[in-house]
Amino acid sequence: MSDLFHYEDFIVGESRDLGAYEVTAAEIKSFAREFDPQFFHLDEEQARSSVLGGLSASGWHTCGILMRLMVDGYLGKTAGMGSPGLDEVKWLKPVYAGETLRGRMTVLAKRQSRSRPEMGLVTMKWEALSAAGEVKIDMTGINLIKVRAP
Repeated sequence: MSDLFHYEDFIVGESRDLGAYEVTAAEIKSFAREFDPQFFHLDEEQARSSVLGGLSASGWHTCGILMRLMVDGYLGKTAGMGSPGLDEVKWLKPVYAGETLRGRMTVLAKRQSRSRPEMGLVTMKWEALSAAGEVKIDMTGINLIKVRAP
């Protein structure tokens, strides 16, 4: 028997901790220079006077951080078959340099595919939270996960 998680191992309503990730000013600026070169992601002084109140990570950067936590927290140990995409992404609070984010995954729903019975569709909510418990980013989407015995 495989030691990977399969469709049957995901229970509706369960939540799993995905680990922690410390966000640095250097990586915020590096990501921003390459992909989202807005001043509040690049310049600490200017960022302090912005609506964000300080140097903060791009929302797209936080999506990448949460993806890393997902892979380390469960996807890398899952008989995954991909994903048809996300239903929703919400950037709720700025992520500042020096913050440590914790990832959390919650199973919202699941069903076995009628057309491909070897595959289960698991609807999940993924969140990254600050050390104080504030939800910084919230995403929902579907993981396609292999069924042990179709």
